[in-house]
Formats: sequence, C-alpha cells, structure tokens
Amino acid sequence: MEAAKQEIGSETGVGQEWIGKELAAVKLPDARLDKRLRSLMEKMSKGVGRSIPWACQDWAATKAAYRFFSNGRVGEQQILAGHFQATRERAGCGQEPVLVVHDTTEFSYRRKDTAAVGVVSKRLAGKDNHGKPVYFTTRGINLHSSLAITLEGLPLGLTAVKFWSRKAFRKPKGKEKIKRAPIEEKESLRWLENLRSSTVLLGQPERLVHVGDQESDIFDLFGVAQQLGTHFLVRIRGDRLADGGPETITEAVERTPRRGLYRVAVRNRQGEKSEAILEIRYRHLRIQTARAKKKRYPEMTVTVIEARERQMPTDRDRIDWKLVTDLAVNSRYQAVEKVQWYALRWKIEVFHKILKSGCRAEQARLRTAPRLINLLTVFCILSWRIFWLTMTNRIAPEADPNRVFTNLELRTLERFNSPYRHSTGRHYRCWTCG
Repeated sequence: MEAAKQEIGSETGVGQEWIGKELAAVKLPDARLDKRLRSLMEKMSKGVGRSIPWACQDWAATKAAYRFFSNGRVGEQQILAGHFQATRERAGCGQEPVLVVHDTTEFSYRRKDTAAVGVVSKRLAGKDNHGKPVYFTTRGINLHSSLAITLEGLPLGLTAVKFWSRKAFRKPKGKEKIKRAPIEEKESLRWLENLRSSTVLLGQPERLVHVGDQESDIFDLFGVAQQLGTHFLVRIRGDRLADGGPETITEAVERTPRRGLYRVAVRNRQGEKSEAILEIRYRHLRIQTARAKKKRYPEMTVTVIEARERQMPTDRDRIDWKLVTDLAVNSRYQAVEKVQWYALRWKIEVFHKILKSGCRAEQARLRTAPRLINLLTVFCILSWRIFWLTMTNRIAPEADPNRVFTNLELRTLERFNSPYRHSTGRHYRCWTCG
C-alpha cells in the first residue's frame, strides 16, 4: 500500500491520465468548477496524506481549494459521477459474478461547534460527583459505502456512497419503545438505498452479489434484492423462525449433518499464521417477514450456510459464521465458495483504512460537514486508486505495466528505479548528478 502511495504521488500532471478517465463524466454547474476539481485531484494525488495547503503549495491555490469545498453547488454525487461511470465500465459485460460489498464507517473530528459538523455517537463516560450520568459525544460524519470487487479481490470502484450525521440523541419513552417504525424512518434505509443505486448503476442485476455483515441482516434488504432480480450474501445477526416455526434457523442448522471440512489460513492477535478447520453445514429454509410487511415482501426460500471452527482457539476469536443467501447451494463446493466470497467483505474495511490512515481523512481542518464531505469524496477516489494499484500488483505481479501506467509514468518510474552512471564511471543510484 505504501508503494502504491509513492507511485500515485510520483505522477506528473501531464501523465495523470487516470484522473481524466475518472472525471470524464463529471458535469458540475460551472466549467470552472470542472477545471478546479481536476486541478485539485492532480495536486492532492501528489501529496496523499498531506494537508490541503501542503498539497496546493501556494496560497492562491489553497484559497481556490477552500472555495471549491465550500461551494454550495458542489456535492458528493456530482464529484463521484465520473468515478461511478468508470466503475460501470470496469465491471464490463462478462458472465463472472461481481461482488458489491457494503459497510459503514465513521470519521470523528474535534470541533467546538457540534451543529456545524454533526454527531456520530454519544456514549456513557461515567458519573459525576452527584451521581448523574456523564456522556461523551463524538462529533463527526458517517459514511456508508459500496465497493464493487472481482472474485479475485480487485476493487473495480465505488458504486454508491451516503454521508450523514446525527443531529440529536434521545431515548424513546413509553409507547415509542414498543412501536416499530418503518424502515423509511430508520438509518437502516441506507442499506436499501445503496443496494438499489449499485444495482441500477452496474446493470445486469443477475451478476451482482451484495455482501454485508450482521448489520445488513434486514428482511427488507432481502425483499428489495428479490424485487430487483439481484442476489445477496449476508451474515445472520438475529435468529428467525424457519419454515414457519416453531423451530428457529439456529436449531434447524444444528440438526443438519456436517457436509464437510474446510481448512483456511488465519492469523492470531500477534499476526502469527496458523490453520483453522471449519465445519461446513448448509440447509434450505423458508423465512418470512413481520406480519405488517407480508404484503410488500412475501416469504422466500433461502440457504443458510454455517462455517464454524471445530475448536475454540486461545489466541484469537473463534470463526463462527452463519450466512444467508438466495444463491444456489447444492454441494459442499458451492457452500465453501460462498464462504470465500463473504471473506472478501474485508476489502471494504481495507478501503476505509486507506481513507483514514493513507489519506488521513480525520486530520482535515475544514469546519463544516458539507465542506468535509466534499473533501472526503475526493479522498474516496484517491483511496480507490491506491487500493487498486496495490491489489493489481498482488494479483498479477507479472502483468504488463502498460495496462496500469501511461508511457510518461513508465518512463518516470524507470528513471527512479534504474542505476545512474556517476562521473567516476561507476553504476549506482545517485540523486545529485543524474
């Protein structure tokens, strides 16, 4: 990853053709804004992880950057329009499944003005001298992102993003605790919105497999996927009645005979490699939604896959996954394949890590949420590029470099990596008298 940051930073403005491709479909309200966005991308790609003044180098360019991020006519969907279109083109029209992994992360910022940035969480920090609870409020922005990847783990690009902050926190009282609000009034709606947006963007819904962790275990998501003709692979969080009850999904799977074993390489908390042996079970079940939603989402037949470690390890958490999917699973091979696909969900975590550690998104000093969101959107494109370069090198280290770099970039890298001839006649790397 660090090497990818150096490669992306070594490119010159003329050679950054990838930026032109990612911004080709961007249509901001003013042609000058289009030009400014490209200029910002070029400058910030040379100084990944640096502050805005450092990347811009002079005060005039810095002020222009601040004006761009604070422009009310610029938003994340407009900035990402070109990248979304490029992602669609990279996904192509083949037959191989494309995984769309979804997840949420938060960016915290220390600001005195909570209203200007927003709130992401409020936690109990203890009690004061009078016994009253004291809360710690984290100010910041939430990001729910969707990333398209190949079965080899190569990130094709973002397919949908949603930024938001929480304005207030309060505990429900009385009947509010019992009343079940529709999903349109919950934050869980972001899962459905991104699923719809990603499916429409990429097309060919039958090729797509939407992958999510336990937070995405929502029957509404299953129903929307079924309506769109696309597929889902989700880790189960809560237990449901199976085949109309009274037996639950967990009870039904536990009574299912073991279909085989699967050995996987894992790492413990110290980073040491070891091997885990997983017992594989799967079973076809009927599940249904709540009574109030039956007209909208009828019951459906799914496959529940259990991948559980045989023994409890002492130096790491036990692998115990229960996955639900509408994909066909009729053999041990197909069950293991779906477990491998779910393991690729970690790629979205890596993408978020690049945003925070590589681009240092939480070090930004912009004061308001709209400005921060525009900056984070630019970082999203840069983070994808770093991630793509890294995974391309890992998946195909011997591939033709012309598929990744332009001619100018190749000449620049060749100059940086080839030995120079010193005036003494010796060949070695010399940065003072090339």
